Amino acid sequence: MRAAVAACAAVALTATLTAPAFADARPAAVAHQGRGDLVSVEPVAELSKAQVAAFLARAEIGDDTVRHGVRAYRLTYRTIGTDGRPTTATGLLTLPVGGERRLDLVSDTHGTMVHRDYAPSVAADFGKLPSYLHASAGRAVAAPDYLGLGKGPGTHPYMDTRSAVTASLDMLSAARTAAQRLHRPLTGDVYATGFSQGGQVAMALGRELSSGQARGFRLRALAPVAGPYDLTGEEVPALYDGRVNDISGLFYVSYFLVAQNRLHPLYSDPSEAFRAPYDERVEALFDGEHQEEDVVTQLPGSVKELLTPEFYERLRHPDGALLTALKSQDDSCDWKPKVPVRLYASAGDTDVPIGNARSCAADLAAHGVRAPVLDQGAVDHFGSFKKGGPKAVAWFDRLAR
Repeated sequence: MRAAVAACAAVALTATLTAPAFADARPAAVAHQGRGDLVSVEPVAELSKAQVAAFLARAEIGDDTVRHGVRAYRLTYRTIGTDGRPTTATGLLTLPVGGERRLDLVSDTHGTMVHRDYAPSVAADFGKLPSYLHASAGRAVAAPDYLGLGKGPGTHPYMDTRSAVTASLDMLSAARTAAQRLHRPLTGDVYATGFSQGGQVAMALGRELSSGQARGFRLRALAPVAGPYDLTGEEVPALYDGRVNDISGLFYVSYFLVAQNRLHPLYSDPSEAFRAPYDERVEALFDGEHQEEDVVTQLPGSVKELLTPEFYERLRHPDGALLTALKSQDDSCDWKPKVPVRLYASAGDTDVPIGNARSCAADLAAHGVRAPVLDQGAVDHFGSFKKGGPKAVAWFDRLAR
């Protein structure tokens, strides 16, 4: 996938960096100290309408909703780390070329990525796809890189929902400031979406927006795609009954354990969780500088081969700190949205089984909210985005009329 679309992006990027359109939008520092304050704006890409269509075509996504070219900017902004202390993060702001002067905003939160350069503001391929898809339909798009990805400092606290949400909220504020400077002010209406890990983040972000945590922003709709909303009830059991394929399960589990152990100790020594020789290498693989291929080739073929027998059974029946780490990610749908919600998923997904979406729908139903699970059929994990993503764009179009 990354190889397929990189060439198209590279051509567009080469043309972009000398474009006159960026004459008033060169990297600029802003001296403020609060959360969401904008530090810098840097133009990173410009694509015509035809180039956007070609970019999407490389990913086998149709151009039915493409009405504009796009301009994309890397934002650096102030936020807080997992310890509550000030830090910075980066994200991608993408604006349509033409259309309405005042723009509604899409918050697009991305899925699992291990290398920092896969993040939206840096990536030349899939990391920008959702942003281009939504912006070309006529809305601004704020896509946070999260902590420790893109140009942000430190390592990424993978599947730490709280910090993903704070980084996403602060990205909205930074996007509002940047859009104003770029003479494309925002209306305050937010349509929240995200894929995979980002689907779960989108639901949790929606809850914060609904509770008034981002002054001046109004949640309009939620359309997450293939999110892991239920680790304890669906995702972890699926690792053991074959619904999650071995390679994806291996990747997610190793990443989750290493990242969560940095936040909430799950083991005191890697050998307690990982078999030799993987115990000596697994933590270093998740430093933000390794690509997915590097990680997978240095690990065994399955979770069972990776974990010690004791930890393998502990993951099957989690307790203590491990159970707390898992369950702390499982409440993103346990609230009552006052906006329409659609849950896109696919029966053929062997990364994030569709049962996750059904669990989310059940949580919402317990609060009196009907959220349909829209099955995209016998397609794989990314296939759920290829089919569901454009449908979310078209749905946002209808809601905005």
